[in-house]
Amino acid sequence: MRTTHLNPMGWTPEQLGSVSGRTYLITGATAGTGLEAARTLLSKGAQVIMLNRNAAKSHALIDGFHQEFGRDAAIDFVELDLARLQSVREAATEILKRVPKIDALICNAGIAQVARQQLTEDGFESQLGVNHFGHFLLSGLLYDRIASSSGRIVVVASNGYRMGLKRIQFEDLNFDKNYNSWKVYSQSKLAQMICAYELQRRVSAAGHNVEVHVCHPGASRTDLINNAAPLMTRLAWSLLSRFAQSAEQGAWSQIMCATQDGLPPEQYYGPKKAQMVGPVTAGPLENIALDRDVAAKLWALSEEKTSFKWPV
Repeated sequence: MRTTHLNPMGWTPEQLGSVSGRTYLITGATAGTGLEAARTLLSKGAQVIMLNRNAAKSHALIDGFHQEFGRDAAIDFVELDLARLQSVREAATEILKRVPKIDALICNAGIAQVARQQLTEDGFESQLGVNHFGHFLLSGLLYDRIASSSGRIVVVASNGYRMGLKRIQFEDLNFDKNYNSWKVYSQSKLAQMICAYELQRRVSAAGHNVEVHVCHPGASRTDLINNAAPLMTRLAWSLLSRFAQSAEQGAWSQIMCATQDGLPPEQYYGPKKAQMVGPVTAGPLENIALDRDVAAKLWALSEEKTSFKWPV
């Protein structure tokens, strides 16, 4: 494990000054930590582009943000369904037309604990498809714009990566045999992390001025665990959520990773207290997320599955 500490007291948005003139893209910003990250960044003067599936809800949120922050609040929306690679490509094309600068892409959207196996239209197990493959393609398609902006890619992971099989099941990625909602979720978050740290290494080797950071929200009250989850998972979360922090606090780690200067690589940023709640610091990171042989194999497979060759 690796542990690095920032300010001993941890980071909160109180330490964040104006980010006027900066542009942040956030996937999954209609609710939960993505919505709260958008709200906080808008309050600091940023331009925020929400990348969401639900157009009607997104437009309603834009109206709400204009009421909250004024008509000049720089909030916009691009339709994106991470479960459909064609939608990812279309969204990236639209973004590149409309957004000349990307200071950070925050890969926040995700699904969890899908009780029964579901496949995306591209044939991926749904959690792996949305959480990993969709974001992998989106980040790759936007990479040149992010690099030209000296921007960042922020991957919102989960402590669930340490559960399940604690490996990538290359022999059966979709869990066609012995499907288990926890195991497939854990694999999807581990895959995100492995490729994020691999991207860090590739960016460094190429000498590009891009930062890649990995964070997690701790235990935060969001709708990530919903009616699609197994009953026992929902019951367990109903008990744990009593001790969880708000979605606003859960967003702190992704905001810090998108804005804070001087963050070292190969770290895992999240809540300080028991890795569940409170101000943000760098916490323990298990070596399974840093395995370079697995990373090389997963990266090549992800490029093959998404039919996209990264420019780095």
